Amino acid sequence: MTALHVASTPADAASAAPHLLLDGVSKRFGRHAVLSELTLSVNKGEFVCLLGPSGCGKTTLLRQIAGLDAPDAGRILLNGRDITRLPPAARDYGMVFQSYALFPNLDVAGNIAYGLGGRRADKQRRVSELLALIGLDDIAEKYPAQLSGGQQQRVALARALAVSPSLLLLDEPLSALDARVREHLRREIRALQQKLGVTTIMVTHDQEEALTMADRVVVMHGGRIEQCASPHTVYREPASRFVASFVGQGNWLAGRALGGQQAQLGERVLTLAQSHGLANGQPLSLFIRPEDLILHAGWSASRDADLAEVRKLELLGPIYRVGLHVPAWGGAEVQADLTHAQLAELELTPQRRVPLSLNLARLQVFAAEVAPCGA
Repeated sequence: MTALHVASTPADAASAAPHLLLDGVSKRFGRHAVLSELTLSVNKGEFVCLLGPSGCGKTTLLRQIAGLDAPDAGRILLNGRDITRLPPAARDYGMVFQSYALFPNLDVAGNIAYGLGGRRADKQRRVSELLALIGLDDIAEKYPAQLSGGQQQRVALARALAVSPSLLLLDEPLSALDARVREHLRREIRALQQKLGVTTIMVTHDQEEALTMADRVVVMHGGRIEQCASPHTVYREPASRFVASFVGQGNWLAGRALGGQQAQLGERVLTLAQSHGLANGQPLSLFIRPEDLILHAGWSASRDADLAEVRKLELLGPIYRVGLHVPAWGGAEVQADLTHAQLAELELTPQRRVPLSLNLARLQVFAAEVAPCGA
């Protein structure tokens, strides 16, 4: 019987050979390319989230790793072993599905022990270990129909971990749960993954899940990887127009390039933190997050501010999202995020005018050949 263990951290494994390697993986269904020469490496002990809209290829990619579909081209290596053409049973992974996929005729202990071999006493010991690990020691004799959705998903996770797989695959495991249970369970799954050190790939369309759970987020679009980076980098430094538009909220401002590090935004000339590399006069799109717009209590606070009119105040729990109209920025409509304390200090109300400026260090520039997603 293999005991539960704490594996090396992603940082310890960073210099080692990848635990999982997808090398030029492609998949077509008829004329439609679902995956296009996709390459991805995952270190031992990493938690990687595949994030993207429906149809981007993330579930197809997970199925390639699991052996439920075969790629048309490319290789898949797990711990240095080529598993591209191996059947699922020979691939050394555990999988948790969105629908739990528990056997209704087996109790919890029977479900967890289903894939275990060896002596009965060893299997019982392993089941007890796992039930303690997921905090459900007292439900071994219950059946799936007697459990809540969150309990069923914990049992499905324990069953996937029962054989101590070298890879854990999670296919939107939380999407069928209500918001509060989902938030609680994602913390539990992440803590458990870190404790065991099991290499994990999770498919999700939920940005909050990906940003809070993953060591790295793989943003997919049209069968390709748009960006693969830490959650902080994906959010703060999106590598493409699609990533900027898909992950989080953002403001798009139409402008044009001036020489060096300057750009024209309506009547305002901005000096950017970096050179944009665009030809003088070329159209561009400026991108900035709502929390990086700065509202001032008075004109003396900033010489770089322009007058904005408050159009809308929207309560989003811990923050207010403020809709603003800025005539000096070419009539731009933007959104700014404020805490309750900031809103109270500024005394904002609809139709009130307020000085507004940009955090230029957080402003990103994209060429404007194609209109931004959602524009």
